[in-house]
Amino acid sequence: MTDAEGGAEAGAEPQVASVLGYEQARDELIEVVRSLEAGGTTLEESLALWERGEELAKVCRHWLEGARARLDAALAESPGDA
Repeated sequence: MTDAEGGAEAGAEPQVASVLGYEQARDELIEVVRSLEAGGTTLEESLALWERGEELAKVCRHWLEGARARLDAALAESPGDA
């Protein structure tokens, strides 16, 4: 899916979202959360994981907002009262 297909706004995560798809970002985010929950990392490593998690969450949100916009547009175009 391209940014245009995802309903992306100009400037809304263009580089990261074009590299990572939703599923890839979600799966990596799950691993980041598991690592943070497992503990055993230094403060610096934990902060780096947290920052990566925030970035991945933004990518996921970007794709989900694009999907929502596409669904809303499709529903608005559908004939009749569904």
